[in-house]
Amino acid sequence: MPAMPTDQLQRFLFDDTQVRGEIAQLESTYQDAIASHDYPPAVERLLGELLAACALLTATIKFDGTLSIEIRGQGALKLLMAESNPGVGERAQRLRGVARIDEQAITDMPEHSLETLTGGGHVVITLDPEEGQRYQGIVALDQPSIAGCLEQYFAQSEQLPTRLWLATDDARAAGLLIQKLPEQSADTTADADAWDRINHLADTLTDAELTSLGAEQVLHRLFHEEQARVFEPAPIKFSCTCSRERFGRALHQLGADELRDVLAEQGQIETQCHFCNTWYVFTPADVEALIEDPDAPSPTLQ
Repeated sequence: MPAMPTDQLQRFLFDDTQVRGEIAQLESTYQDAIASHDYPPAVERLLGELLAACALLTATIKFDGTLSIEIRGQGALKLLMAESNPGVGERAQRLRGVARIDEQAITDMPEHSLETLTGGGHVVITLDPEEGQRYQGIVALDQPSIAGCLEQYFAQSEQLPTRLWLATDDARAAGLLIQKLPEQSADTTADADAWDRINHLADTLTDAELTSLGAEQVLHRLFHEEQARVFEPAPIKFSCTCSRERFGRALHQLGADELRDVLAEQGQIETQCHFCNTWYVFTPADVEALIEDPDAPSPTLQ
């Protein structure tokens, strides 16, 4: 079986219908997201699904800013998070993710489903635009799959019928999204049965097909009798947004007294990015420079 094209998002729509769709395929993006962590296999698979879902939602919602999906659990899996920034022009959509777990509790569990790992909780979708107000939508974590929880979010918050299929294997993560757009009252030619028919066809897709076939192969496998219009694929890549400057500005917000108290206790300040595990060390000279100016360059790195 030929290898699928990696790390891209493929948009498509069905002519004479109110139905559109997307396929997200992640390989190096998924591998880079888990490479710096030692997650149990079940957590890696769930994170892969969430990364694929985040890529799909980012393209669906279409805004300039940061989109994050958080699964906040009450059990061994405390947090599962994927975050993205949309691509502009030829720039790739930038995607990253992280999990926080109780390793001993996971080790002691006989079953590693989403339900048992999280023990309930919430799914939080946050849109943080470059301009304008931040928006947050919350749904209960009461579905057996990530796809089911996000379908519930779309039904409640976006009021657009939406279906998702998500899958992960040892190397790749992938997702398929089908969405019914608002009816156009003046359109009398739209295929009234298209939504049910396309969903029925999509339900025949297996996890193995979703992770191993290319987007065009998936579309042909499912919809070769439909009139699907396929657009140019858009690239996706893993990209962490952390930097020494960003951490420095965050430390500045703590205030001089607290920063000096930490220095007195620890000798220096160390902080770690939870997405890529990069460590940043701030010496006393660095901290004093930050107290004066949060954008000051590091005296010790010049």
